[in-house]
Amino acid sequence: MPRPSTTAVVTDAEGRILLMWRHRFITDEWGWEVPAGWADPGEAPADAIRREIEEETGWRASRVSELMSYNALSGLSTMRFTAYHAIECTYVGPPSDPSESTRIEWFMPEEVAKLIANGQVPDGPSLTALSFYLAVGPRSPA
Repeated sequence: MPRPSTTAVVTDAEGRILLMWRHRFITDEWGWEVPAGWADPGEAPADAIRREIEEETGWRASRVSELMSYNALSGLSTMRFTAYHAIECTYVGPPSDPSESTRIEWFMPEEVAKLIANGQVPDGPSLTALSFYLAVGPRSPA
């Protein structure tokens, strides 16, 4: 996997978490996910996740900070995932790529924990970022 992958737990002033409901064709599954994507060549991962959040949700994050970084498939690949926490988001309009999700919703942390427990977050990077955020809590964004 030649490019870094990024995800973000996006929260608002009320502590709600932004999730996208989407279908994944390879697994033929529907589920809730956080915004995610690849960094373009020469693009810093933090800049990539800001771009991905806006493209996929229509919200622009003013501040992001790294939550965690990990090797997703240590025995098979050098693919590196970095999860961010994004805050101070402003709605700028509908997502530029409507194929990314069927709907976008804000959830309280307790609701997200229930979605995870009920298997409604089947995506690995989303599950990892959300579980880390719920267990450890937010970091102070830069």
